[in-house]
Amino acid sequence: MNGTESFWGWGVSEKFPERKTRRELAERLETELGFPDLTVQEPPSLSECRVPEPSVSLPEDVPCTTERDVRIHHTYGKSYPDLVRGFRGQFGPAPDAVAQPTDETDIQRLLEWASEETVAVIPFGGGTSVVGGVEPDLEGRAGLDGTTSRSTGAYNGVVSLSLDGLDSIHEVDERSRRARVGAGIYGPALNEGLEAYGLQLRHYPQSYEFSTVGGWIATRAGGHFATRYTHIDDFVESVRAVTPAGILEARDVPASGAGPDPNRFLLGSEGAFGVITEAWLRLQPRPVHRARVSVEFDSFWGGVEATREIVQSRLTPANCRLLDPTEVLLNEIPAPGKSVLVLGFESLAQPVESDLETALAICDSHGGTIQDETESADAGDSWRNSFFDGPYLFNQLVSMGVLVDTFETAVTWDRFEELHTTLTRAVQNAMADACGMGVMSCRFTHVYPDGPAPYYTFLALAEEGRELEQWRQIKSAAADVLIAHGATITHHHAVGRVHRDWYEQEQSETYLAALQSMKRTLDPAGIMNPGALLHNREIRR
Repeated sequence: MNGTESFWGWGVSEKFPERKTRRELAERLETELGFPDLTVQEPPSLSECRVPEPSVSLPEDVPCTTERDVRIHHTYGKSYPDLVRGFRGQFGPAPDAVAQPTDETDIQRLLEWASEETVAVIPFGGGTSVVGGVEPDLEGRAGLDGTTSRSTGAYNGVVSLSLDGLDSIHEVDERSRRARVGAGIYGPALNEGLEAYGLQLRHYPQSYEFSTVGGWIATRAGGHFATRYTHIDDFVESVRAVTPAGILEARDVPASGAGPDPNRFLLGSEGAFGVITEAWLRLQPRPVHRARVSVEFDSFWGGVEATREIVQSRLTPANCRLLDPTEVLLNEIPAPGKSVLVLGFESLAQPVESDLETALAICDSHGGTIQDETESADAGDSWRNSFFDGPYLFNQLVSMGVLVDTFETAVTWDRFEELHTTLTRAVQNAMADACGMGVMSCRFTHVYPDGPAPYYTFLALAEEGRELEQWRQIKSAAADVLIAHGATITHHHAVGRVHRDWYEQEQSETYLAALQSMKRTLDPAGIMNPGALLHNREIRR
C-alpha cells in the first residue's frame, strides 16, 4: 500500500484529489451528463468523527484493541452508504473492539469467549465489502443524522476480527504449482512472495491491492479473467477455518468425488460459519504469449452478439469486456457514442494470434470495427487504469453530492435483452422518482457460454440527509427486477446484508433451512457475522 489508508473512503488518502481537480470533474458531470450545479465539499478529519465508547469488557488472553482510530477503520466497508456516512464523520456503528490474533489459538479463545458472552464477531478481511458484509450495525438501523448508535439486537457487543497477523506464505510446492497461505495476506504481498518461484496466483479483483485471500474466499470474489478462471473458486485447492464448534478443513488434493465438497461450503460463507484462516491455492507462471485489441460497435447489441459467439466458439479470452456508450464515456475511452469490446488473449505454451484473429472475424460479422493501433492501445490502457482506479472516483463523487453505486448479476443469453431493457427502465424511473435525474451504464465483466455477467453503474443527484433513503429505493428497484427475471442477485460481490433479502428469494426454502441447520451446528450461539448471508432467525445460548 503506497500511502495512508483512508479512514472514510476507498484506498489511500493521498489519491483523494484537491478541490480544484474535483471541481473539474463536477463540471464534466454538469456538461456531459446533465447534472445541475454541484457543490464540492471536504471530508472530516479523524478528530472530528463521532465514535461511541466501547460497551463490553474484553478477554485478557486475546489480543484486542479499543483504540479509537482502529475502531473507525473497522466500522465500514466500501459501499455507497459506507462512503457517505464516513464522509459525514458518522461512525456510530463502530465495533466495541478490534481483535488482532496472531494464530488460530487466539481465534479459538476469542470465539469461546464471544459464544459465552453473546458478542458478535465479524471477520473484517481488507474491509472492501460493498454489500454490508463487515457492518457492525447488525440490524441496519444506523442513519445519517449522527445520533443513531450501532444496533446489536440480542447481542451484548460487537468485535471486528482482523486477520492481518495471519499473513504468511507457509509453504510453496513448486512441482505441483501450489502454495499454503494465511488468510490475512493481501494480494500484492502474496504475489511478491511468490515471485522468487516464478509463480503467481493471477487473481486480480478490483480490490486486489486492499483485500485479502481470506476475504476473496469468503465472498467468492471475481477476478480479472473474463472467461475460464472467473472466480477465486478456480484457484482454491483446500480451505481451513476455525468455527465455534471446532476446526473445519478440506483435504489438499487436486480433486475428489468423496461426497459434497467442503471447500464449496466455505467458499462464499462470508464469515457466517467461522473464520477462514488459511488455504492451499493453485498457482500459475506468468504467461509468455499475449495479444490484445479493442473493437468498436455502432450498436451495443451487435457487441452483445459478437461477445456471445466468441465465448460459445470455445475461445477463452482472458479479457472480453463489452462497454456500452455511457461506460465508454465514464472511462474516458476515445470512442464517443460507440460500444467497445476490449479483447485480450494470453497463453503459456503457444502464440495466441490465431485465436485473436478468429475473435476479430466474429466481431466483423456483427458490425465491429477494429480500432487503429494507437486508439486500441489507448482503449486497453484506459480500461485497465480505470478498472483499478475506478473506486477512487466514487470518493470524489460522494464529495460533490453525487449518489453512485453499482450492481452486477449473471443471466442466460436468452433472458439478457429483456432483463437489460427492463432494468434500464426500472432504474431510470427509480432515479427520477428518488433524485429527479440519473444515468446508468453497463459493461460485461465476465462471459460464459450460457450467459453474460453484466455490471451496472448508476449516478444520480443526492439530497443531503436523504442519501440512504434514495440509494435504497434505487437498489431495491434493481434487485426486484433481477429476481423477477431469473438472474442472480450477485455474480461476484457476495450477499452481505445488502443482498440478503433477495438472496433468500433466489434460493429454495429447503436449501436455506439446510444452511441454517449447518450454522446452528458450527455456530451454536449465533455469534459469527450475524445478519450477513443469513437472517438472525435463532440465537442459541
